[in-house]
Amino acid sequence: MDSFDNEKRQLADSDSRFVECNGFTVHYKLFGSGEPLVVLLHGSFLSLRSWRHVVEPLSEAATVLVFDRPAFGLTSRPVPSPNSQARYSPEAQSDLVVQLMAGIGRDKAVLVGNSTGGTLALLTALRHPEHVQGVVLAGAMIYSGYATSEVPAFMKPALKTMSPVFSRLMKFLITRLYDRNIRGFWYDAERLSEKTLAAFRSDLMIGDWSRAFWELFLETHHLGLDKKLHDVKVPSLVITGEHDLTVKTEESLRLAEEIPGADLEVVPDCGHLPQEETPAAFVAAVESFLKKSAKVC
Repeated sequence: MDSFDNEKRQLADSDSRFVECNGFTVHYKLFGSGEPLVVLLHGSFLSLRSWRHVVEPLSEAATVLVFDRPAFGLTSRPVPSPNSQARYSPEAQSDLVVQLMAGIGRDKAVLVGNSTGGTLALLTALRHPEHVQGVVLAGAMIYSGYATSEVPAFMKPALKTMSPVFSRLMKFLITRLYDRNIRGFWYDAERLSEKTLAAFRSDLMIGDWSRAFWELFLETHHLGLDKKLHDVKVPSLVITGEHDLTVKTEESLRLAEEIPGADLEVVPDCGHLPQEETPAAFVAAVESFLKKSAKVC
């Protein structure tokens, strides 16, 4: 048993589940029963812990699936190879969402994504529309950040060769900047306790975490989602914190205008993580959307 497995066992909860999926051992939890299935996709540097305030309320009228995305939380961190299915690209993560749904016997879901999780929710709706009933995009990166970053193709071979060096450098930088970066997601930093911050840090920094994050970084590329928004055919809700500085509120307002028929919810007194800072408002907005979208479907 390697160090990652040891740490995973120590951090896992009694309701933690693990499943082999697309080359990863995915850590997930399942709440509630019935329709619809709601899949929660967390943002970068975080974990399924980010949904802890909202899973139970949402599960009162739905089945809720929450999982750690590849490179985060207790999901495994394999290094991609020709003999492995594991890939960290946005498209591969999109495919993994659909495969996880199939693994619990579900064919369709409402995808709720925060930050880069919102990027993946929208990407999945575009790539697998037959499996998506609706999308909730909370502070989603569509016009900036993860959705538009790109490692030039001509540089990838050299960067891959130097992966051990660059992953160590990334480990140094993220370790030094992690606490400040996470605090920046909150509008009121006092709402983020040191205990919660330490828990998020522990969720990320296990096993060969920096190498996995480096592999994820290498697979980033411009997704061109801003040019495809007219192709979104499912009910959509855009949620933004009034004081979101990570994905500026103006970007979410634009997103709500450019997705056909999208609803918009601006949450006051809130930054980048409405499910953390204002969970009651977040749950109310999502529940209202689920009722509305159920009538549409």
